[in-house]
Amino acid sequence: MKAIRRFTVRPVLPEALQPLSELARNLRWSWHAETRDLFQSVDPECWAASGGDPVRLLGSVSARRLAELAEDRRFLRRLTVVADELRDYVTGDRWYQTQTTEPPAAVAYFSPEFGITAALPQYSGGLGILAGDHLKAASDLGVPLIGVGLLYRHGYFRQSLSRDGWQQEHYPLLDPNELPLVPLQETDGSQARVDLALPGGRRLHARVWQAQVGRVPLLLLDSDVEENDLGERGVTDRLYGGGSEHRLLQEMLLGIGGVRAVRTYCRLTGHAEPEVFHTNEGHAGFLGLERIAELCDEGLDFDAGLEAVRAGTVFTTHTPVPAGIDRFDRELVAQHFGPDAELPRIDVERILGLGMETYSGGDPNVFNMAVMGLRLAQRANGVSLLHGQVSREMFSGLWPGFDADEVPITSVTNGVHAPTWVAPEVFRLGSRQVGAERTEDAMTVGGSDRWDAVAEIPDGDIWELRRSLREQLVLEVRERLAASWRQRGAGTAELGWIDGVLDPDVLTIGFARRVPSYKRLTLMLRDQDRLMELLLHPERPIQIVVAGKAHPADDGGKRLIQELVRFADDPRVRHRIVFLPDYGMAMAQKLYPGCDVWLNNPLRPLEACGTSGMKAALNGCLNLSVLDGWWDEWFRPDFGWAIPTADGTATDDDRRDDLEAAALYDLLEQRVAPRFYERGQGGLPDRWIEMVRQTLTHLGPKVLAGRMVREYVDRLYTPAARAHRALNPDTAGESAGWKARVRGAWHRVKVDHVEASAAPTSTAELGATLMLRVRVDLGELAPDDVEVQAVSGRVDSEDRITDAASVPLKPTSGPDEEGRWVYEGPLALDRTGPFGYTVRILPSHRLLASPAELGLLAVPSEETGEGAGVLMR
Repeated sequence: MKAIRRFTVRPVLPEALQPLSELARNLRWSWHAETRDLFQSVDPECWAASGGDPVRLLGSVSARRLAELAEDRRFLRRLTVVADELRDYVTGDRWYQTQTTEPPAAVAYFSPEFGITAALPQYSGGLGILAGDHLKAASDLGVPLIGVGLLYRHGYFRQSLSRDGWQQEHYPLLDPNELPLVPLQETDGSQARVDLALPGGRRLHARVWQAQVGRVPLLLLDSDVEENDLGERGVTDRLYGGGSEHRLLQEMLLGIGGVRAVRTYCRLTGHAEPEVFHTNEGHAGFLGLERIAELCDEGLDFDAGLEAVRAGTVFTTHTPVPAGIDRFDRELVAQHFGPDAELPRIDVERILGLGMETYSGGDPNVFNMAVMGLRLAQRANGVSLLHGQVSREMFSGLWPGFDADEVPITSVTNGVHAPTWVAPEVFRLGSRQVGAERTEDAMTVGGSDRWDAVAEIPDGDIWELRRSLREQLVLEVRERLAASWRQRGAGTAELGWIDGVLDPDVLTIGFARRVPSYKRLTLMLRDQDRLMELLLHPERPIQIVVAGKAHPADDGGKRLIQELVRFADDPRVRHRIVFLPDYGMAMAQKLYPGCDVWLNNPLRPLEACGTSGMKAALNGCLNLSVLDGWWDEWFRPDFGWAIPTADGTATDDDRRDDLEAAALYDLLEQRVAPRFYERGQGGLPDRWIEMVRQTLTHLGPKVLAGRMVREYVDRLYTPAARAHRALNPDTAGESAGWKARVRGAWHRVKVDHVEASAAPTSTAELGATLMLRVRVDLGELAPDDVEVQAVSGRVDSEDRITDAASVPLKPTSGPDEEGRWVYEGPLALDRTGPFGYTVRILPSHRLLASPAELGLLAVPSEETGEGAGVLMR
């Protein structure tokens, strides 16, 4: 029979066991081994059945067992130690509290998804896992972060396979009362709420739930409340589901409602108000509009409010292609803002202007969330060096006239949270070598460029660890594969072959990620005969574990999965290659440590970062990857392999895939497998072990989320906090007024004449100096409003300056009768080879974060003096 009503019955813990509740509700248990061990000892069978979820464990353990534990003095001592340690962790000073640079009092971090633990399934892929790792690392470092997201009642879908290998989706209903969450409560005990105005006088209401991620509160907004109509209740139904208006409402709730939730949380708890707002991708971009509206209520006009908001906002883009950005119909956005809907105090046209694609090739009829994110943030970054470069090129139209490398988008390469992703066996090996405290510090705070202590671990210990982890993966794969085949309709009698799937002594390759086409799940299948030879090689076989989900609406991705599953179902190779459905955090934590090689073969440069290989590396797994994302930045042949790319313009897609697949097969056959199976005098694969050692020594410190968060604090959060403090109502008004004046007058700014003393002919000697004399017309502007620069460097075959360096010139006379000024300065010829220079005029103000901020510049015309510059060959 089916229940007509569902509710949660909470256990009543004996007084002596009350700290268990505190430990269960703080998600630090998900990366703290001692806390997990404590919960496992409560009831090992219930712990296994709960999937390692303390909240579910405490809801299922018997009252009799709890009574026994309340009298167990040994257990109570352990409980006291772990609870005290959590309190010290939450309240004590950490890295952030030692900073002397006046970092922000608090940072609000917004993301559409957060991957904290499998027990809180609110993530779909890399963006969410990165956000979860960001929160955990911030907690470890003591950064006063407040996370903000949505609570999806169905989370992301669960994946299974049909008999013929087609992906099937299931959406389990999540009860917040059964998750590691507590309601944020008002002082009268009612649940805290936020609401948004909708067209037609309707309201969208949302409750605020709180997850505690170590020291970091994570606020999740939930629209499934009785006051909402059925449509509004479904706004937070599932991650990345629904049509365009559904997505728009999700993003309005995340951004606008999220700011309101932060204000409520700070009011109720006394937490410091954020000085910096960080939006992880464009989904939360509307947060800037809400903050402008707040300032308008305090008396600022829109332009001054925009300046103040921009100063304290950081925007991180994760997509390397325009197609990956949320874009809404302009009229749809207009319907949801203005007098009859949300933010009635702000002119709708000002809102629409923030998201308009005003650049060449843009569509003026769409509202671009990334464009709005960049216009509302004074600081922006990509998530690897290569992705920063790609982002500067992709968004360069917002800064017309500037070279792509001057576009104000920097990069902070992603990192991963080592305590979450490193196998306990790896941690224990490190602890034996240098001590538990030093090992934990190295994995959380980082700070060293090398983990030199790894050099002292004996080869035999490393190899024994690697084989043990591989063996654990083999057992895990067999268990999951059997469950998958039963879901596909197979009977137990058909599954005897699974006991022989994978071999703990065979080179094991992992490939697990989302399945959009650019990640090329099936590149390994381009030549199936050759792959089969590698899998079945009599002396140097390989085995491959594959996992991944396609978006429910992506039939192309589903076909890729089906193609791979059908190959893996072949009785000739099914003991050597497997596809595991329902890839998620729990599976990943077993998969990364157990693989010897982590494979990644995206289309370059479409992988923004690709952090799965980082997690594998922290467990001593070697990377075999296309030079994309983070691997392009940190690859060295000492500890991995680079798959050559065939990305020339003359190569079509099929030809490119054939060439790169052939290169992959060659690497596996000629370099990877021989290195793994080669044995030295002691019977160990000495050269392979050395590569593992190099991976841990050199990559380990780089790939840490602790390193990433420290970079955000030093390079983005602290400068943003300073700018936020500088932009008080008076200076915000000053900045807005100055920008308006400069924009209005810029059409008259021009370079009239350029000349150089002792101008060279076609050659000049290194170390020589030219004296430049430039006449400029500033129109209604004054020298204090601009900077006149000489820009020089090598020139390419089309006379474009590359690797440019700029030096300011100084005004020496003016204005003359026609209002023109003369600027002069020396230009050193400090580089050999083809060389050139030009001059330009840029706006200049003490409150600008970048000379390119306004997207304005003036350069010589072809008729000006020496033209656009001088070239020396």
